[in-house]
Amino acid sequence: MSRIALPRKIVILGVRHFPRGEPAAILSSGVWRTPLGDAPIDEALAAALRGECPLLREDSVAHAGEHSLEVQLPFLQVLAPGFSFVPVALGTIRFEELVSVGEAIARVLAAAGEDVLLLTTSDLNHYQDDATTRVKDGKAIEQLLALDARGLYDTCRNAEISMCGLGPAVAMITALRRMGAERGELVRYATSADVSGDMDAVVGYAGMIFR
Repeated sequence: MSRIALPRKIVILGVRHFPRGEPAAILSSGVWRTPLGDAPIDEALAAALRGECPLLREDSVAHAGEHSLEVQLPFLQVLAPGFSFVPVALGTIRFEELVSVGEAIARVLAAAGEDVLLLTTSDLNHYQDDATTRVKDGKAIEQLLALDARGLYDTCRNAEISMCGLGPAVAMITALRRMGAERGELVRYATSADVSGDMDAVVGYAGMIFR
């Protein structure tokens, strides 16, 4: 059974893995095509977000080769048919800029007048052994559950946790805090070793809900 209700409008935050395009990139029109059909961008919601956050720049280059957002779409097409979305890819790692993006998202969602899901996508620590990864991931998850954006940012940098979506997660936590979220819930944690059996070089994953 689903742990959340999926509304018709979704903002998706993901990392920009590659050094091409704007450091904070949004697309405000068009559709993204998957084998399951077209997923339309919510033009009104995207325009509102661009208006609230000058850091967000219209940029197809940053999105063209980026997989972090697009892999979410088939799941959403199955679970929430008819949804529209806003894609935001963040390559910046400057804390103040990430906070600015998060605060803008909070203002837009608070003024939306309807439910909007804020979906953030990231994996956790990369390519160390399973035991090390579980310890590092536990530190990041602790900060996520506490809704502590600064704590997450500092912990990942100081403990060398290679969470590629650190920027989107900081922006997300900032937005959630501004909107009055009080707690996070860890639904499930795993590493790639749980599937592959390779304990020497794993990637960590966590599914989390915030309210």
